Amino acid sequence: QVQLVESGGGLVQPGGSLRLSCTVSGSMFDFNGMGWYRQAPGKQRELVASIASIALGGKTDYVDSVKGRFTISRDNAKKMVYLQMNSLKPEDTGVYYCNRANSPWSWGQGTQVTVSS
Repeated sequence: QVQLVESGGGLVQPGGSLRLSCTVSGSMFDFNGMGWYRQAPGKQRELVASIASIALGGKTDYVDSVKGRFTISRDNAKKMVYLQMNSLKPEDTGVYYCNRANSPWSWGQGTQVTVSS
């Protein structure tokens, strides 16, 4: 049974930064590509950043709207995934979830990010 626990969200002004963390337990974490998803108010959840397994080189990919501002990383020893978010914009507001990049497991609670002045 996989458990995902996201943290690090909050209220931040436009232009600010946040670092999200995700703890993954009960899975073959090392062998899975991982991702951060965002669900904005009234919209469907979308994958905004992904990182391949270390065996596949840990390649990262981003949706165009966050390229150059967000950085995803992983720590296999700690079974954690991170999302560094810089130059935040109001349109980045939403609930952020981590999960497997393909064929997601059951979802965690997510962490709320609100970008507003």
